[in-house]
Amino acid sequence: MNKYWLSITAIAFMATANAQQKALTAKDYERAESFMAYNTSKYIDNAGVSPNWLEGDKFWFSLKNATGTQTFLVDPEKKTKTLTTEYGSNSNTTPPPSRRRGGGNEILSPDGKKAILIKDYNLYVKDVASGKLTQLTTDGIKDYGYATDNAGWKHSDAPILRWSPDSKKITTFQQDQRNSKDMYLVTTNVGAPKLEAWKYPLPGDKEIATIRRVIINVENPKVISINIAPDQHRGTLSDDISSSGTLDDIDWKADGSEVAFVSTSRDHKNEKFRIANATTGAVREVFEETVKTQFESGQGAINWRYLPASKEIIWYSERDNWGHLYLYDATSGKVKNQITKGDWVVTRVLKVDEKTRTIYFIANGQDKLNPYFGHFYKIGLDGKKLTDLTPEPGNHMVSFSPSEKYFIDNYSQPNVPAIVALRDVNGKLITELAKTDVTRLTATGWKAPTPVSVKAGDGKTDIYGLIFTPNKMEAGKKYPVIDYIYPGPQGGSMGSWSFSASRGDHQALAELGFILVVIEGTSNPGRSKSYHDMSYGNMAENTLPDQITAIKQLATKYPIDTAKVGIWGHSGGGFATAAAMFRYPDFFKVGISESGNHDNRNYEDDWGERYNGLAENVDYEAQANQTYAKNLKGKLMLVHGLMDDNVPPYNTLLVVEALQKANKSFDLVIFPNSAHGYGPYSAYMMRRRWDYFVQHLLGAEPPKDYKMQGTVIR
Repeated sequence: MNKYWLSITAIAFMATANAQQKALTAKDYERAESFMAYNTSKYIDNAGVSPNWLEGDKFWFSLKNATGTQTFLVDPEKKTKTLTTEYGSNSNTTPPPSRRRGGGNEILSPDGKKAILIKDYNLYVKDVASGKLTQLTTDGIKDYGYATDNAGWKHSDAPILRWSPDSKKITTFQQDQRNSKDMYLVTTNVGAPKLEAWKYPLPGDKEIATIRRVIINVENPKVISINIAPDQHRGTLSDDISSSGTLDDIDWKADGSEVAFVSTSRDHKNEKFRIANATTGAVREVFEETVKTQFESGQGAINWRYLPASKEIIWYSERDNWGHLYLYDATSGKVKNQITKGDWVVTRVLKVDEKTRTIYFIANGQDKLNPYFGHFYKIGLDGKKLTDLTPEPGNHMVSFSPSEKYFIDNYSQPNVPAIVALRDVNGKLITELAKTDVTRLTATGWKAPTPVSVKAGDGKTDIYGLIFTPNKMEAGKKYPVIDYIYPGPQGGSMGSWSFSASRGDHQALAELGFILVVIEGTSNPGRSKSYHDMSYGNMAENTLPDQITAIKQLATKYPIDTAKVGIWGHSGGGFATAAAMFRYPDFFKVGISESGNHDNRNYEDDWGERYNGLAENVDYEAQANQTYAKNLKGKLMLVHGLMDDNVPPYNTLLVVEALQKANKSFDLVIFPNSAHGYGPYSAYMMRRRWDYFVQHLLGAEPPKDYKMQGTVIR
């Protein structure tokens, strides 16, 4: 055959191939970026209500729309909503005092007259009016200080405590970290780096942080030791013992004479309900609950309550496979009755009216559209008269008026904008406050994602999510798919199920020529106990079988090219992404793993031991990503900040080393002085993410070094 003809044919073939190698332009990226929140928000009218409360439960709020800003005055008693210019941002409304002062490092008393702060590992009380400091403790030392907030990934100068309602006492702890291991990070700079070192126990460590519980009389300084052995640094809800500076799992009696608290075992399998005498420190053991996997006291909020006036306890348990409320006798420690029951889950108790013996709470599972949609209910302590106060379909978020006679109900769906209404505590509509209008946004080419429901990896469990498709789709064309993943198990890929015009860069990525899916897989919270526990003891499962089967099912309804599947996630999603690329290398072709906890022996002790089990009972190595790095076939980008004090960067470096040992090619992006998020470099990371998927999954050339115009909002 003629060699000349062969060369011409080869050149022609290469030219054709190059012509098919599409190049995206800066204009394409600009259009995609127009779908980010910092660009879509300006086209949304009447978005949300932030009430400014006045006397008598009156309040004013402002709404922004195309014509400007409108301010309304609402009078619940008169059932009126009046357009006014009398109230506004310059009103004399005085907000309630913050519980934190001094840059967040002081905790204000309920009466606003005193504040607690830490100085040299000891506690001091400050008289707010005079500024006078009085020392409360004297034996606090390094790594055995009072109220310190520096175990694991939390480390700050803020004290962790709970004031008594009468502002005369506090309950807190002396945290013993003297035998806990240190974590080390070093800065990147010209000259000698700075060493950052703090206590950061790991799963399997013999010694972790413990807390010696105390009660401190603030008016006449005296430290009373609560008469129990030191508790593990554990809480009933999260991987910490505090939220927003407040010591969790504590409930004071109104007169400050006693304090109820819960002690959690290291593995979160045993909970002890205890009541301490605030004068003597004597402890009465009331009851305990032991579970096979891990205990939790709610979804997003601790739901137990101590009711000393009636000598009762409201307790949250999943003993019948669903998160429900139980009424206990605080004297005998026996169950009086189950308050809520059924195939649905209480997520957050918002109010207990002891006079009417009524509980107000959010619960999931009774909305026919989606089991994750929360509604607001009330029920008697006797378990009777369950009432849905917000029956409209959708996810409801509520907040009470100061008197708690009324509540503001903000409800929506992922593809249905919010309506905000004012109701009384019986659920009766007082007035509609606002209705989010996306007319102007829709005119720009925006569209909402589509809710989807498919079967999980087990072939029978219903799972839910969203699908994002390009606005302009070519008939007959199949699109590469990107799977955004955050497997939890303390949360999930969806985050909020309420309406949001922009969820990260999901729609932006779709506009570049992809279909993007977000699937809430099994083992995530918000549903039954058995659902949440489906991957207990094997965190490497990461909902990945659910993701794979979901994409295959969606491909029968949407033009998805299952030969071109990408995946990305951050933190737990980074762990899941690398696991997907290593464990299912023939399905997932391109992955971007950001800040992943690739080996949970290298992540703080409480998270892994809570959701996976103690190291002596679970094979952590078999779940570590570096163990399977040799299986990589596709394109993988690993990303980490070298000053990540949440997920230490050594997690990613272990995977890097394993890939190098296996002679695998991969990409690595390092942010030398960034923490778990990338701060000012987050927009850079987003652009690199777009480029990677465009080049390796879409098969196109991205514009060189495109500069994002806005700040990434998640």
